[in-house]
Amino acid sequence: MKQSLFAFSLRKTLFLALFAMLAMGACKSKKKAVQPTPPPAPTEEVVKPTPPPAPVRSAEEVAVEKLENYFNAVAGAGSVNAANQTIQETLAMFSNQETPVLIVIHEENGIKDYDEPTTIKKYLDYLKDTKKNLNYISDIRMDASGKVSELELRRK
Repeated sequence: MKQSLFAFSLRKTLFLALFAMLAMGACKSKKKAVQPTPPPAPTEEVVKPTPPPAPVRSAEEVAVEKLENYFNAVAGAGSVNAANQTIQETLAMFSNQETPVLIVIHEENGIKDYDEPTTIKKYLDYLKDTKKNLNYISDIRMDASGKVSELELRRK
């Protein structure tokens, strides 16, 4: 049987139309994929807050640091003259040479037991003689002029 030219052409036309619609649909999705994405929204510049200024140290903290350094220098001095010079520099930080130095030997329930009280001059001479600094400063009291008026030490 012979098919009519019109029927064949109608099938062919419908097939081509269907193929064209599929092709156009595919092109649209590719077009969307190929289109450049919009630039990202501008991000806010993160401003780092400036760090707070270093805490101001109290006069007692500064004095403790200096005294610890002086005590170590006296104990580690290479000669008697160097130790005596360091002792004179250290004594300038105290209200007088008879400033009391208390050494805690035991503490229980807030009650402290002290070694025999001594003076700063005697303690510095002790450091010079023994060449050992076995104590650290646990409490310091200063007078109105900024000089040390009492010192409390503990074993390291």
